[in-house]
Amino acid sequence: MNLIRSVLGDVDPSGLGRVNYHEHLFQVSPLLVGDELRDESASTTEAQLLRTSGFDAMIDATPLGLGRDPEAVARISQSTGLTVIATTGAHRDAHYSPDHWLRRLDARRRADLFLTDLREGMPRLDHHHHQARAQTPAGDPVRAGVLKAGIDYWSISAFERETLVAVALAHAATGAPIMVHLEYCTAAHEVLDLLLTLGVQPSGVVLAHADRDPNPALHLELVARGAWLGYDGVARPRTRSDAELLDLTEAVIAGGGLQHILIGGDVARRSRYIAYGGMPGLAYLGTRYLPALRARIGQGPVDTILRENAARFLTWTPGQSGRLLPSQPDEPSVGRDQ
Repeated sequence: MNLIRSVLGDVDPSGLGRVNYHEHLFQVSPLLVGDELRDESASTTEAQLLRTSGFDAMIDATPLGLGRDPEAVARISQSTGLTVIATTGAHRDAHYSPDHWLRRLDARRRADLFLTDLREGMPRLDHHHHQARAQTPAGDPVRAGVLKAGIDYWSISAFERETLVAVALAHAATGAPIMVHLEYCTAAHEVLDLLLTLGVQPSGVVLAHADRDPNPALHLELVARGAWLGYDGVARPRTRSDAELLDLTEAVIAGGGLQHILIGGDVARRSRYIAYGGMPGLAYLGTRYLPALRARIGQGPVDTILRENAARFLTWTPGQSGRLLPSQPDEPSVGRDQ
C-alpha cells in the first residue's frame, strides 16, 4: 500500500504537491464559543485563499465530535481544487463537554469508530456513527486519512489516554499517520513513550505545536527518536513571534532535522479568518511567512518540508507500526473515563 487518503479519494504521494499540514475548515467546541467555524460558504472562500496563496493540499485537523462536516469538506475540496485530508480521532479532554457522547466509549469502541472513518467513511453528521455515511459530490464515501489525539499541559487525562490507546489500535490496523496535539510542546517524550508501548513507532507521529517551545535541543532529541515536528504557530506574536519560529527552524535544520519538519497555520478561529470577518486568514502562511522562511533557509529546504516531508508523513505505512495490539473484545480498557 502506497497511498494518501483524501476526502475525494486516494492520492498518489508523488502528486500531492505543497501541503499545509494543519488547518480547520469546520470546528465547534465549548472552548471556542463565538469563534466557531460552521459556515460552508465562508470556509470555501477561506480555502480558496489558501489555494491561491500557493498550497495544493491541507490536513483538516478537526477530529470526531467537534463540528466536522465531511460532505461540505468534500464539496470545498472539489470546488477549490485543494486536496483535503480529513481527520478522525479525538482532541484533548477540555474540548468535550462533561456529557459528550465520546466519553461513554472506551478505547476499543473509539478505535472501531476511527477505523470506520478511515476505511468505510465518516458519518454525514458529526454526532454518532449510527447514521448515513457522508458522500462526495460523485457519490463516493468521504473517508478520513489521519488519526488524531491530544493531551493537556503536562497532563494525560483518562479520557486522553483512552484516545491514545484507540489511535494506536487504528494505526496498527491501517498504518494511517497520527497527529498528537501538545500544549506548548509539554510531555512530548512522554507521549512518544506511551505510544511506543502501544506499538506505534515515533516515525508515524507528528507532534503538533512543537514550536510553542522553541528549544532546538529538545526538538533535535525528538527528531533523533524519529518523530515529526509540527510547526504551526505563525502569526501569534502574543506567545511566540514569527522571528522566533524562523530562528528555531534554521537551528533545527542546522542540527540535521530538516527531514522531520512539517508546517501549517492552525488558524482555527472565525475571528482569524478573512472570510468570516477576521484576520490574518489562511493565506498568511503562504504570502507572509513562507517568503521570510525562504529568505532564511532557501527554496530547496522549504520545498522539502512542504512537498517531500508532508507526502512521507501522510502516506499510510502498514507493517511499520510495530507490534499489533490484541483485538479480543474482552481486552481490558486502559484508564477508562466514563
